[in-house]
Amino acid sequence: MGAALRRIQLGNALSAFGNGFTVPFTFIYVSQVRGLGAGAAGAVLATFAVAALFVLPFTGRIIDRRGPVPVAVLGTVLAASGSLGLGMSGSEPVVIAAAGALGAGMAVVQPALATMIVWCSTTATRSRAFATQFFLNNLGLGVGGLIGGLIVDTAHPGSFVRLFAIEASMFLVLGAVISRVRLPRAPRMAKVPLRSEAGAPASGWRPLVADRAMVLVCLLGFVMFFACYGQFESGLSAFAVQVTRISPATLGIALAANTAVIVLAQFVVLRMVERRRRSRVIAAVGAVWSAAWLVAGVSGLVHGHHAAAVAAIISTYALFGLGEAMLSPTVSPLVADLAPDRMVGQYNSAFALVKQLALALGPAIGGLIAGAGAYGLYIVMLVVSSLAISVTALFLGRRLTPVQEIPLRHSRVVAQSVQGVPVGERITA
Repeated sequence: MGAALRRIQLGNALSAFGNGFTVPFTFIYVSQVRGLGAGAAGAVLATFAVAALFVLPFTGRIIDRRGPVPVAVLGTVLAASGSLGLGMSGSEPVVIAAAGALGAGMAVVQPALATMIVWCSTTATRSRAFATQFFLNNLGLGVGGLIGGLIVDTAHPGSFVRLFAIEASMFLVLGAVISRVRLPRAPRMAKVPLRSEAGAPASGWRPLVADRAMVLVCLLGFVMFFACYGQFESGLSAFAVQVTRISPATLGIALAANTAVIVLAQFVVLRMVERRRRSRVIAAVGAVWSAAWLVAGVSGLVHGHHAAAVAAIISTYALFGLGEAMLSPTVSPLVADLAPDRMVGQYNSAFALVKQLALALGPAIGGLIAGAGAYGLYIVMLVVSSLAISVTALFLGRRLTPVQEIPLRHSRVVAQSVQGVPVGERITA
């Protein structure tokens, strides 16, 4: 990695480390420590998603016009103020307002950081850069959550204030680090920029919606985040406790297994997937997650055999971690490689918007089905969703160029021939 990319990754890791201090404890803090009740805590979590949905439609265009660095710095300041506000506030309106600032700030930072990584990498190195970011994110969250668990004490509200103060300081450190990054003048992309009929580079949402490959990627992203990430804290947790009948402590072990698989397997998986077709890697993820949901279903059927049930639910979380490790060097770099040179921020923000929609709907729908006790329907729905990922990914492969499918193998050839040979041909098989 170059110096700029090293700084971006370092700041990203420190920010994730700060998030780890508060993410597992926010609900308890608002509902119990501040005494505002479960309703206020739910409103705070919903505000995170709503704030992100509000700012993301405008973030991408600002990134493309002003550059990702000032946008990211602004986002870190907004997030830091929201985090500190959560730690210091005692009334429900102020807590919800602080949650909105934190959610909006984090939503702005994500596509800005992704765009910075794109600008600081090449088509051939982009998968490894995003895999490193995902690895550091999970490592930072895990370590931060572990240390935060040692600090927090529900009998002493001041311990929670310290957690939010640490998170706020890490956001400011991220802003300080990336403010010193010197980006290349243009992203290093091995493709011809998309142009409008008048010959000027296209911009706005219309060319993005007209890009069928990107629309398919957004559809894939929605289903992936709905069927995996959106279920961790709602339907799957409820299923594990109520149907598989494991203890909350065992559920913590299962979550740790998920993080451990990601941290330990990320770069092994990277070597396996970076020379393979991205569409087929995504299809394989759908198959892995289908197996994970089937194993979860089995854990509910064998709950009378406690050891087998525990092993099955831990295996479910581990399989999800394997799928996540396969996606990190695949989907985000693909979004970048689909984007025209002057729309990288717009494409990253669009994908982040789809992600937030899935993360908002996933827990809500999962929670409703779990609350109704329809766990059989729940497992079937998510197995079908995972299989849909595989089918859609294979269909997507027909709309990708060779460099978009296997960048490590084709990027040098495309870079050498971009002036003499059209590089926009679609793969037909």
